[in-house]
Amino acid sequence: MDEATFAAPLWAWAAVGAVIAVMLAVDLLAHRDDHVIELREALLWSGVWITAGLTFGLVIWLWRGGEPAGAYFSGYLLEKALSVDNVFVFALLFGYFRVPAAYQHKVLFWGVVGALAFRLAFIFAGAGLLERLTWAGVVLGAFLIWTGWRLAVRGEPDVDPDRILAVRAFRRLVPTEPGYHGGRFTVRGDGRRRATLLLVALVAIEATDVVFAIDSVAAILAITTDTFLVWTATAFAVLGLRSLYFCLAGLLRHFGYLRYGLALLLAFAGAKLILAETPVGKLPVWLTLAVVVLTLSVAIGWSMVDARRERRRRARG
Repeated sequence: MDEATFAAPLWAWAAVGAVIAVMLAVDLLAHRDDHVIELREALLWSGVWITAGLTFGLVIWLWRGGEPAGAYFSGYLLEKALSVDNVFVFALLFGYFRVPAAYQHKVLFWGVVGALAFRLAFIFAGAGLLERLTWAGVVLGAFLIWTGWRLAVRGEPDVDPDRILAVRAFRRLVPTEPGYHGGRFTVRGDGRRRATLLLVALVAIEATDVVFAIDSVAAILAITTDTFLVWTATAFAVLGLRSLYFCLAGLLRHFGYLRYGLALLLAFAGAKLILAETPVGKLPVWLTLAVVVLTLSVAIGWSMVDARRERRRRARG
């Protein structure tokens, strides 16, 4: 049995669901008028979401102790780090569809709602497989190692929405307007309702996020199979995805080595899953947390040092 696993009562699930619903409602109310999200506002909201995520980790610590709290913090940091890859792809999609900056938050808000739903389904499905099939951990571990290798050796992702099956099917089945109509997802014309390009962009965001969801959920399940801890760590990390996008969208190229750190973490999570099926057994939670923190620190620090050197070279001519 996972050392960080505990049977969360139904009231705990209900309470977390209520908190998430209230936070989403507050966010929606605060951004009910379509406007461009400036850096100062994005930083403020990022602080709110990060504070909420860390505070919940402290609640787990006080409620259930260090092992579950360590598993939660490890999963939260890992999901937060993997979200950076999402941000880069979202920026490419927004550029491809030329989504006006004033409407990007609206697309990301509903994209996050869909991301939470997909991840919740993947969490229960993945945890069920790991519990019922002894070889599932080895397969999932190998998948994570392969994903890490792919992330390390690839260049910038080639995002072409016209090649996304969900986008092609949506455009084929749903009448679509060629442009934007303010912040509306649908408009009525010629006696029927038609989707705007803003809704097509949302479909593209949701479709690409499914791939990220599979990777991130598998990685957190390598830390703990407790569905409550996996869900809360994922939810609180994903809730801050919108603010993270507006903070980092223009800065991602300065973190050139971060993808190597993420690749290493995915491979580590895969190896952890495989080792759990061997006589070695489950690695301790404190070791996982240490590896996550150290890897991210080194990758970000290395990127910042390299970016500073590059600026100095350019300044010298």
